Amino acid sequence: MKEDSKTKNPRKYFCPKLAVFSDTLPHTRHALTDPDGLLAVGGSLDEEEVITNYKKGAFPWFTKDQPIIWWSPSKRLCLLPKNLRINRSLRKKINNTKLLITINTDFEQVINKCSTVKDRSSNTWITETIKRAYIRLHISGHAHSIECWNGNQMVGGLYGVSIGQIFFGESMFSLQADASKLALFALCTYDTLPRYHLIDCQIESAHLKNLGAVLFSRFEFEQKLAYYCQKMPENVLGHCNI
Repeated sequence: MKEDSKTKNPRKYFCPKLAVFSDTLPHTRHALTDPDGLLAVGGSLDEEEVITNYKKGAFPWFTKDQPIIWWSPSKRLCLLPKNLRINRSLRKKINNTKLLITINTDFEQVINKCSTVKDRSSNTWITETIKRAYIRLHISGHAHSIECWNGNQMVGGLYGVSIGQIFFGESMFSLQADASKLALFALCTYDTLPRYHLIDCQIESAHLKNLGAVLFSRFEFEQKLAYYCQKMPENVLGHCNI
């Protein structure tokens, strides 16, 4: 899940440009090594194109002053839910939490809070264009959110895209200590949620590596995509409380 917006300027590099509604995404083997993973510029964020590109191993990441940029890093940070690492203090917080966990109760508020938390609001990749695209994906049943509530206040959460048995994590936020970790714990373990084989964290993050995420090569990651994107999850995400 992306933690900052330090995207490179694609105009400094040679990479394919996509014409909206005409060209398809280049194969990920054509992604640049500097900056790592820069694959293409352009295209659209229409539902079909976004889902197709996720299945190919690419995701959009750009700031408001940039065109749509597609990335496929050479190393992909992923979390196998069964390998989620919960230390003793976090386990105690989880067991004693009074926070309410909900699914798809307020997707729009989650994505808005992810875009405005400290250190992101001035140069976030969660632009108005991204928000509109992912809200459309949510309405169509592809994008989902998990929310953490303290009373009537949302204090943490995450959102991403679900395809088959893979959850493509986009972003998470906390306004209360460890609230986003609780949302991730719910995604990995709660019986009311689909049994995902893999959570794509996209960008390397020390925070997520401490929770058990590991790096896969692009080839290893795309092998998992080819297999698990075709498999139906055991449960279907709806709207509910946990």
